[in-house]
Amino acid sequence: MNALAATNRNFKLAARLLKLDSKLEKSLLIPFREIKVECTIPKDDGSLATFVGFRVQHDNARGPMKGGIRYHPEVEPDEVNALAQLMTWKTAVANIPYGGAKGGIGCNPEELSISELERLTRVFTQKIHDLIGVHTDVPAPDMGTNPQTMAWILDEYSKFHGYSPAVVTGKPIDLGGSLGRDAATGRGVLFATEALLHDHGKSIAGQRIVVQGFGNVGSWAAQLISEKGGKIVAVSDITGAIKNEKGLDIPSLLKHVKENKGVKGFHGGNAIDPNSILVEDCDILIPAALGGVINRENANEIKAKFIIEAANHPTDPDADEILSKKGVVILPDIFANSGGVTVSYLEWVQNIQGFMWDEEKVNNVLKNYMTKGFKDVKEMCKTHQCDLRMGAFSLAVNRVARATILRGWQA
Repeated sequence: MNALAATNRNFKLAARLLKLDSKLEKSLLIPFREIKVECTIPKDDGSLATFVGFRVQHDNARGPMKGGIRYHPEVEPDEVNALAQLMTWKTAVANIPYGGAKGGIGCNPEELSISELERLTRVFTQKIHDLIGVHTDVPAPDMGTNPQTMAWILDEYSKFHGYSPAVVTGKPIDLGGSLGRDAATGRGVLFATEALLHDHGKSIAGQRIVVQGFGNVGSWAAQLISEKGGKIVAVSDITGAIKNEKGLDIPSLLKHVKENKGVKGFHGGNAIDPNSILVEDCDILIPAALGGVINRENANEIKAKFIIEAANHPTDPDADEILSKKGVVILPDIFANSGGVTVSYLEWVQNIQGFMWDEEKVNNVLKNYMTKGFKDVKEMCKTHQCDLRMGAFSLAVNRVARATILRGWQA
């Protein structure tokens, strides 16, 4: 089941739990606006190249729309729709005053020079500058984009609207980016894991943890969890997978990854088959890479008692059923990985105030949001007698539905 079908399914189950009016249910699914633009740029060799840029703005009942911009060769309209919708629910679960959006450009960033990427980003911004804005739609980095991309968008947008640092988040620190943003999603995973374990009368210290995916989110989560006494017994990335029953030395592994562009060849553990990473013996499994990795083929083999979804949509609905029958507790992606968007919100707040915070304040506010978020999800689970995924979805859908009705938008 693809991401859009799974998101729609979860939405419909939540709507049924909440007994939503069918007209309201239908209107909540329809995107507010879908934008498609042609971006033609001169390449470095003088030839012209044309790319298609797009932005799906899903919902703005609770505030400006928020979501990443990705540069990727295969940009599937369905997937972008699903991700925009997912942002609506994610911001609602986190209880930050945003709606959802997603967008990007169909291109291979590795085949473009820095100056070509800059020209492409500026042309894209020229085409959509009147459809995004500080109080309308606030983009952020995603796959294939980074703080430099955001700096170009900020500069181009500011030519039309005056200096507006709050129009994008995930910016370089020197242009109003927030301290703590780089680690935010991984740190949110730590706080979410702590809240879940606390609910089960446990703490992170001594737990055996497997992390699948060692990019920004996986590596920060591993580092922060190991600092709290968690034992990271196996990790994997696109280069390979390594395991050490006694616990991997994470600072040494991070140094190795920086020097060798991957975990492969690390001497502090044994190489294992990357395909077996999800079924390794552990207490907590953290999928932090691609969607759909936990499915009906491998769900029965999973030994973890807790799964923390740091990636978007890592568990498909078939696997969900199998795992819940086994008593595995899954902390859903729309809550578990919301640390990034929460600190994006804190960056936006600082930009609007024109007053920047120190990193300790950012991390403390993030912890408060994640801890309160978990309590709100658990309340919903008690009210509707459901699992954490449905608790999170029904909490989100209920908040968006209430805002929609209060604004007088229901059909």
